[in-house]
Amino acid sequence: MNARLDSLAPAPAVRRFVVSGSLRLAVYQWGDPQLPTLLLVHGYPDNHAVWLPLIQRLAGRFHLVAYDVRGAGESDKPSRTGDYRLELLSQDLQAVLDAVSPEQPVHLVAHDWGSIQTWESVTDPRLRARIASYTSISGPCLDHVGCWMRERLRSRQPRALLELFTQLLHSWYIYYFHLPLLPELGWRLGGARLWPQFLRRVEGLRAPAPNPHQASDGRHGVKLYRANFIGAIFSPRQRYTEVPVQLIVPTRDHFVGAPLFQRLPQWAPRLWRREAQAGHWQLLAEPQQLAGWIDQFVSHIDGAAASDSLRLARQPAH
Repeated sequence: MNARLDSLAPAPAVRRFVVSGSLRLAVYQWGDPQLPTLLLVHGYPDNHAVWLPLIQRLAGRFHLVAYDVRGAGESDKPSRTGDYRLELLSQDLQAVLDAVSPEQPVHLVAHDWGSIQTWESVTDPRLRARIASYTSISGPCLDHVGCWMRERLRSRQPRALLELFTQLLHSWYIYYFHLPLLPELGWRLGGARLWPQFLRRVEGLRAPAPNPHQASDGRHGVKLYRANFIGAIFSPRQRYTEVPVQLIVPTRDHFVGAPLFQRLPQWAPRLWRREAQAGHWQLLAEPQQLAGWIDQFVSHIDGAAASDSLRLARQPAH
């Protein structure tokens, strides 16, 4: 990406604020609300602007909605760690759904922590009628991860234990984010300035667009990890969904390993799986590819015939 993200949007977004509990969430919309709605949920340490390259490529086909999750961008930033629990993040999603598509279900697309948090809603039977489909990129359900880790430990098979050990190594940043004060200090003392260099060197992105909220997004977003990881990993719940799921697995992801999704057909029987030759931020590195996959999947769920590549991506139910 050589251009600023702001210049990639198809037209100025319509911004509004949606109330969720006592918080205000910044919500951005593009396109005709009469078209099928795609709701985009960003990860850490990003905000809604990370979706602009994708929005540019899907403009005209869909009503596109993105929002800054609590703690990010222009949305409110609670100071208490407990205010970042998954159940509250799910309530935020419901508030956005009620505001932007109260009558029709949306097609949900999420990356990284956006995907982690929206699994909470996708696996909630009460929201089944509100979500037409789900495209998940590099973000597993934490309960599924907890179950996967238990299975690996109990199997005592060398390969299974190696997969577990490898993922634990890849998750080094999670341990760091649980340290008191140090992650926040790092973002204040230069982390925001160094972040584009990290994306260039690790993800191979050219000239990542600057994020004026980067230091704030990083500082507040660490509470997502502190509020949710330990409970879900050590006391995982059985979380199933009948929502059609398109799983996108970047093969060069340095943080989320592909073995984490081995048992997903057990939890999501209506599953399509695609592998992308990209890193964790595939949505920035290959937005054209991602736009095509989302368009194919959503169109099929809405009644069109499946493309050849989509038929190949269909996974057998367990």
